[in-house]
Amino acid sequence: MPSFDLLPGAEGSAVILHVPHSAREIPADVRAGIVLDDPGLERELDHIVDAHTAELAEEAARLARVAPWRFVNRLSRLVVDPERFPDEREEMLAVGMGAVYTRTTAREELRPADTDPEPLIARYFRPYARAMTEAVAERLAVAGRAVVIDVHSYPTAALPYELHGQGPRPPVCLGTDSFHTPPELLAAAREAFGEVALDTPFSGTYVPLEFYGRDPRVSALMVEIRRDTYMTEPGGPAGPGLHELAQALAALVDALDGLRPDPPASDRQPVGDDHLSVGPQP
Repeated sequence: MPSFDLLPGAEGSAVILHVPHSAREIPADVRAGIVLDDPGLERELDHIVDAHTAELAEEAARLARVAPWRFVNRLSRLVVDPERFPDEREEMLAVGMGAVYTRTTAREELRPADTDPEPLIARYFRPYARAMTEAVAERLAVAGRAVVIDVHSYPTAALPYELHGQGPRPPVCLGTDSFHTPPELLAAAREAFGEVALDTPFSGTYVPLEFYGRDPRVSALMVEIRRDTYMTEPGGPAGPGLHELAQALAALVDALDGLRPDPPASDRQPVGDDHLSVGPQP
């Protein structure tokens, strides 16, 4: 399987739903470097995976009047975390969770502390970053702007790895950036999701570094959904809340792309199995 997919939406859509942490898949050669036994690894995945967020984004894309694009990580964040800095800038290095994790959510050993992250960064992280940069650049070229909506979930109770887990844990946390999250984007998200809080317990959002702090045409918002609102924790099945959240996410997409009474047929592209696969083969 490819390590990530770019799933096409409407040609003129400016919106990319970015789903980086929904997968559990770990290639066998990467699994060999993880010290947990199989039951321990499954428990860790239950806690660390943003379960069902790929399905959430898929349903939202299907419900939206103008289908957004979707960029979906098909490998677990235990392979690499594409949203971390790959160097000393990353604050999560303090708990062994930089781009390549060496510690678990319970701060126990995941990989040996002297693991060299570079092979995994070269194989998975950099191709992912390049492809996401290209996806944003294409939306800029076609639509004149790009809106990255980062789709995440988080546990009801704080886990030991969280550096800022002492704050409120609302049903929906909106992560923002002072440069890339304009007031109208926040207003649309508040209208779509209702009960929200800003930057607690997680903050920030994902923007490819080529555009970060430089191009105001790229806007971004992180949507962190508390897991008890849509699933059984940890790692259990989704419930009816997933559909309600998909409706809210679709409403946000509609607000961002702008409703059109009769979108042309070319803008009503399928959002199921029809996709463009990119990235290295694991």
